[in-house]
Amino acid sequence: MMQFIRLIACLVTVSLATLVQAQDNPFDPGWVLEPEASSLRFQSVKNQSKIESSSFATITGTIEPSGLATVNILLDSVDTKVDLRNVRMRFLFFETFKFPEATITVQIDPADVADLSQVRRKRMVLPYTISLHGISQTLEADLALTLIDDDLVAVSTNEPITLAVSDFALTEGLEKLQDAASVEIVPSTTVTFDFIFKRLSGGSDAIVTAAATPEKPASAALEAEGDFSLEACVGRFEILSRSGNIYFAPGSARLTAASRPLLDTVADIVQRCPGLVIQVGGHTDSLGPDEANQVLSERRAASVVSFLAEKGIASGRVIPFGFGEKRPVASNDTPKGRSQNRRIEFSVGNS
Repeated sequence: MMQFIRLIACLVTVSLATLVQAQDNPFDPGWVLEPEASSLRFQSVKNQSKIESSSFATITGTIEPSGLATVNILLDSVDTKVDLRNVRMRFLFFETFKFPEATITVQIDPADVADLSQVRRKRMVLPYTISLHGISQTLEADLALTLIDDDLVAVSTNEPITLAVSDFALTEGLEKLQDAASVEIVPSTTVTFDFIFKRLSGGSDAIVTAAATPEKPASAALEAEGDFSLEACVGRFEILSRSGNIYFAPGSARLTAASRPLLDTVADIVQRCPGLVIQVGGHTDSLGPDEANQVLSERRAASVVSFLAEKGIASGRVIPFGFGEKRPVASNDTPKGRSQNRRIEFSVGNS
């Protein structure tokens, strides 16, 4: 009888120890971000005094039992409240056809917030890693963790986070934005966020499912569904012409593999602009004979048209033109200027 009592006591002790251990870890069994209740905003300063605030429509994230918090931002969902400004941000600045998302990771030690259920709110300075435009940087952020109730926790910025454009190889994209909008933009931004996480039920499988980033934005930030208007088509092709992400082998009309992401997007936009003929203009710098540059520009424009035909664009909807070196957009006296002059441009005409 005494042995039986000891066995029961031992089992109770183990069970209580397990329960206490679970309660000591506030992140068990995992948390998932509530996108409708969460926000991430960034500010830009134009012409030295005009401040604009933008956000993202699609954000996902989790906090694992280990305290690893991960937030994924779908950059195609950037929302500046103006359609063509969103398109400029996607194609010229973020280059979302190559870098579709940004990721933020923060490791929170569960022991450091074990008393969150008692104090309800904790302020912490933590290192975080942000991966953006193919580059990862580890910085520090002043954060607040607030336990709203047993199943909801908020993670938010106490102080705005400053990010420099140059730290993420976005300087060239910023220059394209400035040229397209004819404005001067401060080469840094401040970021603030309020993320609400909900406690999961379902264990590790639920964490894996919750962490999956959607292939397309839940809300594409003013992006129209279906066919575009004439104004939207004209604006998009003007922006695509500034992207500079169509590449050829040196002295050749052969498209490189790096051109595919942008041209796939071009094909999609052409399909969503029915009733329009898209003109593809090839341009070169001034190096080499005029006649050779003219032929090369024609062949490169034809290569783009051939690629679009392979993507299902109907014959006659996309027409190539070659302009050689006749229409420079920059000086041919510098390598950068010549690079800008070697380009493919798109324009819209009626069928």
